[in-house]
Amino acid sequence: MAKVLIIGSGAREHAIARAFQQSPKVMAVYAAPGNDGMRREGIMTLPIVETDFSSLIVAAQKYQIDLTFVGGEVPLVNGIVDAFTAAGLLIFGPKKAAAQLEGSKAFMKKILLDHQIPTAQARTVTSLAAAQAAVQALGYPIVIKTDALAAGKGVTIHRDAQETAKFLAACYQRQEEMTLVIEEYLSGFEFSLFSLVGRNQIVHAPLAHDYKRRYDHDQGLNTGGMGAYSPVPEINSATLELTIRTLVMPTLAALQEMNTPFSGVLYTGVMLTASGPKVIEYNVRLGDPETQVVLPQLTSDFYDLISGLVTGQKVTPQWQTEKSFVGVVLTDPDYPQGVSGNYLLPDLGTDVLVDYTHSAQGQQTLLSHGGRVATVVSSGVNKKEARQTIYQTLQAADLPLAYRHDIAQTISEVTYEK
Repeated sequence: MAKVLIIGSGAREHAIARAFQQSPKVMAVYAAPGNDGMRREGIMTLPIVETDFSSLIVAAQKYQIDLTFVGGEVPLVNGIVDAFTAAGLLIFGPKKAAAQLEGSKAFMKKILLDHQIPTAQARTVTSLAAAQAAVQALGYPIVIKTDALAAGKGVTIHRDAQETAKFLAACYQRQEEMTLVIEEYLSGFEFSLFSLVGRNQIVHAPLAHDYKRRYDHDQGLNTGGMGAYSPVPEINSATLELTIRTLVMPTLAALQEMNTPFSGVLYTGVMLTASGPKVIEYNVRLGDPETQVVLPQLTSDFYDLISGLVTGQKVTPQWQTEKSFVGVVLTDPDYPQGVSGNYLLPDLGTDVLVDYTHSAQGQQTLLSHGGRVATVVSSGVNKKEARQTIYQTLQAADLPLAYRHDIAQTISEVTYEK
């Protein structure tokens, strides 16, 4: 019987831990640092921050962990896989060099452009003058991305010259040589593909579509994610095959060519444009909240899948094809600008799954503790039925928390924009 360690504390990590728990080959699941909501399902939490590699290694050795799965990007970009591997511990994820695919947007963009992998035209700049010239060359609308990690909030879209000039001036006032990636705007339908990359095999999970902006109809600020659904019926099998063949596989080949082979989760953010699928971004881990609607679709053993990929054994995962899954993120009412308080998290019943992000144990109950609080997930024969279940549950609960009301609506009802 195996013991598994999950690195991270959010709803994504809760969903990952639950998937491991369902394996008859797993006797114990630990999460570091985890949250109090996880503990309600028998997931053991360790009070170690995800960037304290030495303490995490000591804990993995102490508890005789057989496999570690990294949830978030920060420890990956900082080299947790290198550290665990050097200590002789089995871990699923890319090493530090390959993790720069997410850690640096300039690094990622150079790979895509150098290898002619379909993506938005872009320029990487380090000065105000260069940024202004890039905007002039690419035209409006224009997309401006910070080079480094930004917790899903480092992308802004600009349509007005005066506002853009003000934004760029503020950037370079804060940091004289800030690196920005300035891109042409891509329009179309956006979707996410998770490719689980092992030693000898690649497994592609069901597609997902997520909602990034805070308010209904894609109004308000970008957030870490307000909801998602999966599978994505808007994308047919031919488009999926084209995406894998022209985007995913050439990127993995390029990394191999650079002597930075990739293993772990390659998250391809794709825009289906009028001229075909193009890469918006790459992440090097499972997405949040997409994970919460993708992993429940795995009907085979998750531990077998991940341990097999890490060790190079042949795996034959099975995914359901009969249902749609919808996830709605609950947040503090003031998110993403701030946190207004600690709110009661009631029991939402058995019709939905709840993956906790920020929760703290109160007296016989859970309290919210942070911006994004939990992801509520339901399933149905189609998106309409799944979202009906979830919104009826939320309405009946009369929650003090905030959420979007338009997750998984039809394309015509929602404006899709990065």
